[in-house]
Amino acid sequence: MAGFVKGALAGLKVVDLTQMLAGPYCTMLLADQGADVIKIEPIDGDPTRQFGPFRADDEAHHFGAYFQSTNRNKKSVALDLKSEEGKALFRRLAADADIVVENFRAGVMDRLGIGYESLAAENPRLVYAAIRGFGDPRTGASPYTDRPAFDVVAQAMGGAMGITGPDSATPMKIGPGVGDIFPATLAAFGIMAAVHHARQSGQGQFVDVAMYDGVLAMCERIVYQYSYTGKSPVPEGNQHPILCPFGTFPAKDGQVTVGCPRDSFWRELVAIIGRPELATDPRFLTNNDRLAHSTETVAIVEEWTRNHTKAEISTALDGKVPFGPVNTAADIYADPHVLARGMLAEVEHPGSATPVTIASTPIRMTATPGGVARRAPLTGEDTDAMLSGLGLGSAEIADLRARKVVA
Repeated sequence: MAGFVKGALAGLKVVDLTQMLAGPYCTMLLADQGADVIKIEPIDGDPTRQFGPFRADDEAHHFGAYFQSTNRNKKSVALDLKSEEGKALFRRLAADADIVVENFRAGVMDRLGIGYESLAAENPRLVYAAIRGFGDPRTGASPYTDRPAFDVVAQAMGGAMGITGPDSATPMKIGPGVGDIFPATLAAFGIMAAVHHARQSGQGQFVDVAMYDGVLAMCERIVYQYSYTGKSPVPEGNQHPILCPFGTFPAKDGQVTVGCPRDSFWRELVAIIGRPELATDPRFLTNNDRLAHSTETVAIVEEWTRNHTKAEISTALDGKVPFGPVNTAADIYADPHVLARGMLAEVEHPGSATPVTIASTPIRMTATPGGVARRAPLTGEDTDAMLSGLGLGSAEIADLRARKVVA
């Protein structure tokens, strides 16, 4: 993209074996900040290329929106890792890599003969990261190690679903794939911590994030709540078990959120809604008082919000009380904040006549901003260039392609 400035991770070489969401999101974070991410795909391509939605005029279907979003800024090399020649090429790519990332089930890479210890013997400073449902035995053998897992499994087991929903009898999945995305973000952090250590010591290491563990860490509140009270937290709708008022409220034209984690916000709120006497009412003086009278507190706020539009509430509370409308995707596209922060990135979509929009990086840096510079790659789009870089000639690459060792 015009005006793109390389990110702070420029010069880092990442060999990326990941598929689905958790692994690709992790390596996307690295690519957005300038790392050279080489995505290793099967000969027929990453299966998630077939996940939609697709543009109406895209008859080629090289990939859908699912793949485009989290594989931008990456290169693609297609290898048959079940063949000895394919594994040998992978080893050569990993020999000078800073990072290898995979999210297969535990033991898959070891059985192929290209697991961490094997690669580290040739590249001692290698940082090798794995994102699995229940972790890797190298860092703690879980009784669930061999189970496959996806976002919904991690949300359920890690505690997110157990505190989400309208009531204690109705646990619900959180809309975004937080069971993938949060562990992926933790893995990216762990990778960079390990890279820092490797640069200082010359010693790489194995970085392991279990999706279950990641969601549990995200739900840290339930851990201390159970420790302090002896009770397991349950879904409580759209209010908060510790702060009050703090949740969603009805407006004339939708829903809004209002939060008063500090008593000063409550005093400001009741003045704005024309109930200044509530600022000195002993039932509502402190957060703990309001929590003890949560039904009355919530009713007071609802009585005011339900008689105003989202725009009116925004005007009244702007800059004084934490507030936000419950936005749809269409609302987000129209929000001036999103425009000002450049949070929607346009990229080419092969097979479509017009660009598509994906979420940009929220990480902003003044000297090395990084960002979205390139669409997701076609299957094997960079195979020739990468293999040429390893010293293979065009005839040798053509032979490998004819025998389906590469694509």
